[in-house]
Amino acid sequence: MRNTAKITSAVLAAGALTFGLTACGGSDSGSKSDANATLTVAATPTPQGEILSYVKDHLAQKAGLKLEVKEFTDYVTPNTAVQQGQVDANYFQHKPYLDDFNKKNGTDIVPVPGGTVHLEPLGVYSKSVKKLTDLKQGATVALPNDTTNEARALKLLEANGLLELKAGAGYEATPKDVTANPKGLKFKELEAAQLPRSLGDVDAAVINGNYALEAKLSPAKDALAAESAKGNPYANFLAVKKGDESDPRVKKLAKLLTSPEVKKFIEDKYDGAVVPAF
Repeated sequence: MRNTAKITSAVLAAGALTFGLTACGGSDSGSKSDANATLTVAATPTPQGEILSYVKDHLAQKAGLKLEVKEFTDYVTPNTAVQQGQVDANYFQHKPYLDDFNKKNGTDIVPVPGGTVHLEPLGVYSKSVKKLTDLKQGATVALPNDTTNEARALKLLEANGLLELKAGAGYEATPKDVTANPKGLKFKELEAAQLPRSLGDVDAAVINGNYALEAKLSPAKDALAAESAKGNPYANFLAVKKGDESDPRVKKLAKLLTSPEVKKFIEDKYDGAVVPAF
């Protein structure tokens, strides 16, 4: 059994109310200077939590690293937990998302030097059609409602000929930037974690790889269309609050996450649904 702690958004939301009293003491104040202290990392369960658990069970002890994994089920609390000092690092996000989060929340979370770890190809899924060209006029497509992943979803639909975005629409593109929509698609914006459950209520949904995996959907086998890994800016990495990049424990974990052993684990376990990005 994996030795992880699952933390719900409700618990973290309650904790946020006491931030003013606990932010400075959310984690062991001496741990940053103690190379032997346990490193606590926040992650979404699949695949990040699984990858971290592999590192913990097979690689960390030999490297002299004590590792604790805390699992979160959304894309907000892993960053607030790092910012508030409740955890030492997180592993769940890509650079466009982090940049947008820092900008909107005034946080100062940064990628750990050492590069990206993996990519979860975003995919389009449906229970009602077998190919995208079969989507009917006026079909409803569900999209993740966070800024960068919504733009990412729209770009995937554009790459597959379902719509066109205005020139220059970047990582913050929204349905308002759609300039051509031949099928008159309607868009339903939902929290990313809810997208798999929406499949029975919409004609198609663009689902993040980790949530697809949790719902037993494979980007490699079930997606009607999926992102290409080549040149993709949405690979995930280890992140910390600015100033903690030199923590020796963080450096150890970053090295382990980009090791040949982890690369093989990703390739063997996920069969293309998650791909190494190093």
